[in-house]
Amino acid sequence: RRIRWLLYNRYDNRSDALFVGGYSYIMYNRNNGYDRIDPDCCIAFGVDAERILKSMPNFWVWDVGKTPDFVLEMASPSTVAADLGPRRDMYQRLGIAEYWRLDHTGGELYGQPIASERLVDGVYVPYEVHTEADGSVVSYSELLDLIFSWKEDGGFDILNPVDKRTIDPFVIEREARLVAELRQNASSEASLAAEARADVNWKAWLAAKARLRELQEEIERLRR
Repeated sequence: RRIRWLLYNRYDNRSDALFVGGYSYIMYNRNNGYDRIDPDCCIAFGVDAERILKSMPNFWVWDVGKTPDFVLEMASPSTVAADLGPRRDMYQRLGIAEYWRLDHTGGELYGQPIASERLVDGVYVPYEVHTEADGSVVSYSELLDLIFSWKEDGGFDILNPVDKRTIDPFVIEREARLVAELRQNASSEASLAAEARADVNWKAWLAAKARLRELQEEIERLRR
């Protein structure tokens, strides 16, 4: 899934105190191994990432010392009821700061393409989700300082809130390469234009010099 990959790329290996997991089991009851929940993606700040990785695919809450701070679910017909009910209730009880749901159908399963909530006094409160002028549906994560975006013809993306551009490194690299090529082409065109101007000026100078010679010869003829 592209969104999970973008989050991996954004955060993975940036800090030993940060963990990004996908299909990880959040084990929250040390007395019952069946008490677990597996979000499509989770992020935990201020943790021992190396220690968690050694225990994968399990995220032992009592061993880590905290629950993840962010969880994400991707819509599926088989899990939509749980995502909207029991899973949401569990994430809320566990104190997970943000719970996000993304619906690739555009809202047929969750009711809207993006559903985002933050924990306020132990209760999930929805983030604002609005539609931009270009038709994209967006919502801002205070925790991650990122904008989640959905377009009917382009699917999901994650944007930098500063310039509203994707954080996808491949797209950024491709755009930078195109800009560099355009600048190089523009520079080449400018050089050709300068050469053309120089050539025109040279021809004009030669023509003027020839005309001056003709005038001088005419003056000499009249003098004679």
